[in-house]
Amino acid sequence: MDTTERLTTLYDGLFDWLTHGLWGFSGWQIVIYTLVTTHITIAAVTIFLHRSQAHRSVKLQPVVSHFFRCWLWLTTGIVTREWVAVHRKHHAACETPEDPHSPQTRGISEVLLRGSELYAAAAKAPHLLDQYGAGTPNDWIERKLYTPHSLCGVGLMLIIDLLAFGAIGVTVWAVQMLWIPISAAGIVNGIGHWWGYRNFELADASRNIVPWGILIGGEELHNNHHTYPTSAKLSVRRYEFDLGWAYIRALEMLGLATVRRGQPQLRLGSERPVADANMLNAIIANRYELMAHYARRIHRAALIEWVRLRAQGHSVELANLRHARRWLHRDVRHMPSAQQRQVSSAIQQSQVLTELITMRELLRPLWTPSGETGEQLVAHLQAWLKKAEASGSDTLQEFSAMLRAVRT
Repeated sequence: MDTTERLTTLYDGLFDWLTHGLWGFSGWQIVIYTLVTTHITIAAVTIFLHRSQAHRSVKLQPVVSHFFRCWLWLTTGIVTREWVAVHRKHHAACETPEDPHSPQTRGISEVLLRGSELYAAAAKAPHLLDQYGAGTPNDWIERKLYTPHSLCGVGLMLIIDLLAFGAIGVTVWAVQMLWIPISAAGIVNGIGHWWGYRNFELADASRNIVPWGILIGGEELHNNHHTYPTSAKLSVRRYEFDLGWAYIRALEMLGLATVRRGQPQLRLGSERPVADANMLNAIIANRYELMAHYARRIHRAALIEWVRLRAQGHSVELANLRHARRWLHRDVRHMPSAQQRQVSSAIQQSQVLTELITMRELLRPLWTPSGETGEQLVAHLQAWLKKAEASGSDTLQEFSAMLRAVRT
C-alpha cells in the first residue's frame, strides 16, 4: 500500500469516525442516550446530593452512593461538600441577602441566567464549608480525585462522547454540561421561589412549579420541600407525583437504600377535653398541615360570602372579594401592598371573614418564638379553643374539634 492509499484509508477512517463515531449510533439513538444520561444526572442530584447528603433523609448503600459521586464527577464537576454547604446555607438564610441564590433578593433573571455562577461564588465564602459542609464524603478518592480534579471528570466525559459519537459528541457533551445549571441551579432555585402554587404558607417564597415531579426528579415540588426539608418524599397531595421518591422506594426494595425521615402524618384520635402539653406539641408538629386545612375553610367561607353578595347585588363588595380570595390564606406580611389593601377591604365588609382571619392570627403565637413558657402556651391554646367553640361559627367549632383530636 503506497502513501496515497494510506492517507486515503486514514482520511476515510477519520471521516467515518467524525460522522458516526465508534458506536455508529443513529440520530435517534444519540438523542435517547443524551436524555437517559441527563436524567441519571438529575436522579444523582436529587437522590444523592439533595436528599441523602444535604438533608440526611436517605441512607444509600456505598455502591449506590459512589456510583452517583462518580457520575456527578463525570457529568457536572460538582464537588459534593461545596454543593451541600451552599444548599444548607440557602435553607438557613432563605430569602435574605445572605441567601446564595434567592430571586427575591437577587432578581429572577439573575438566578435563571447565572444560577451555577452564584453557586460557585457562594462556595468560596470563608468558613462556609466548615459551617455547613459537615458529614459529606471525605475518603481517599474524594480528597485525591473528585475534589481537587473536578474538571477532569467533565473532560473525560467529553473524550467519551467524542469517541462514541464523533463530532456530534460535542453537542451531546454540551447538553450534559448545561442540564444541571439550567434545570437545578436555574429553574428550581429561580422559578421555584418565584412562580407556582403553594400547599403551605411559609415565611419564604417557595413554590411548587408543577404537581408532577418528573422532568427534574421531584424537585418541582419545592414548596413541599421547604415545608418538610428533612423528608425523603417531596410529594404531599394525592395528585402530586415525585419521581425521585419512586426511585428511592425502588432502591429500598432492593436493599440499596434506607429512608431515614419522612413527612409527619396528621393523625386524629379522640378529642381531649382540656388542652395540655401533648396537644400543644401535636399542633406544633402538624402546624403546616393544620393551617392548610384552616386555609381551605377560609376559602369555603369566602365562597359562601361571594354567593351572598352576588344574590344581594353588592357589585363593589363582590369585586373586592373576588380579587382578594386567592390571598385570604396568606400571611399579610408576605403580600404585595396592592393585595394587602384588597384583602383588608374584603375582610372589613364581612364579619365572618373578619372573625376567621382574627382567630387565625391568634393561633400563630403557639409556634412563633415569643419567650412564653410551655404552661403559658398551653393556657393560650385553651383560651383559643374556648373562644372558637363559643363563637357560634361552624367553621371555628369544626377546627377546634380537629385541634383537640390531633395526635403526634
